[in-house]
Amino acid sequence: MVDQVTGARTEVELTVGVAPEKFWEIVADVTRIGEFSPECKAAAWLDADSPGPRVGARFSGRNEFGNGFVGEVTGVVTECESGRVFSWVVLDGAEDVARPGTTWRYELSPTADGGTTVRHTFEHGPGDTGVRVMAEGKTPEEVTVVVEDRLAQVRDHMTQTIKAMAGADSR
Repeated sequence: MVDQVTGARTEVELTVGVAPEKFWEIVADVTRIGEFSPECKAAAWLDADSPGPRVGARFSGRNEFGNGFVGEVTGVVTECESGRVFSWVVLDGAEDVARPGTTWRYELSPTADGGTTVRHTFEHGPGDTGVRVMAEGKTPEEVTVVVEDRLAQVRDHMTQTIKAMAGADSR
């Protein structure tokens, strides 16, 4: 059977009235995500002696879904360029960074008026995810619906998160 989950992706691109350096500070401070995200309610750096943001830094995340499911995940920062890019993978049970459950990425570009164009992408990896579990045993048509529904939800949550971040101060 064809794997309809791996590679399924979505992205959101919005322009916000916050300078890239300031927006990056908010994005890269994973401890603040609970202030902004409708799904990820909390996160904390796991490397107490050398917390992120930096490539290789690990953090825990607590996600709450509309169906009542609560999940704990581990993220690993894969790209970290101040004012420009912040990206991480979410590990599955195998904890293999090269085979993540999902990949999340923020790319920031300055606008002529001092704001930022934010491109936020999400992609399912080959690792295990809730969507993969939900797709098990379903027909290809049913899997398409599962994947498309989840991507639509993620896109909506990404949009809400960016807008909430843009309205926040950078502490």
